[in-house]
Amino acid sequence: MMKNVLCALNLQGERPLVGVEAPDFEAEAVLDQEFVKVKLSDYKGQKYVVLFFYPLDFTFVCPTEITAFSDRYAEFEKLNTEVLGVSTDSVFSHLAWIQTDRKSGGLGDLKYPLVADLTKTVSKAYNVLIPGQGIALRGLFIIDKDGIIQHATINNLATGRNVDETLRTLQAVQYVQENPDEVCPVGWKPGEKTMKPDSKLSKEYFAAI
Repeated sequence: MMKNVLCALNLQGERPLVGVEAPDFEAEAVLDQEFVKVKLSDYKGQKYVVLFFYPLDFTFVCPTEITAFSDRYAEFEKLNTEVLGVSTDSVFSHLAWIQTDRKSGGLGDLKYPLVADLTKTVSKAYNVLIPGQGIALRGLFIIDKDGIIQHATINNLATGRNVDETLRTLQAVQYVQENPDEVCPVGWKPGEKTMKPDSKLSKEYFAAI
């Protein structure tokens, strides 16, 4: 599990999953210790979605990420964003892990749905499934209200992600969608100076910094 994975995903000829419509799916999930149905397109026109994949339940790096997103869930709510976690485990495995105390490596109660991709169709659709292993890499996708993927990152198995950076990127995505005549430079955070995507007007930004 912790070994480096030489991912044999064949993406030649396939368009990267950014700037395209997010593959829709409907799957079982666990929320509030109950089994529910989650359909991605239900959020279209309503909310942004942070969709993240992780390898397996009852592992090591995964609970640190899953609980961190849950602990910061209110911040995503304020940004009109739903969080969805996905692995190729079953809903029964998800439920057992949620019912396990955090001090014992469990998740405890989560504030967002944990989706079961037992058929692996969702992981395949998002190009994060590791061939021959049946588990997903740590893929993360920010999907806007129109159902378009605006951001995608994929980490190998041993490297956890950063909730602060996910929030920052989400805020940048939302800002440029609300202000289409501006772009966000490196490390931009709300309240900081943006840039005009123009050869002349952009000099105002460079002069200011």
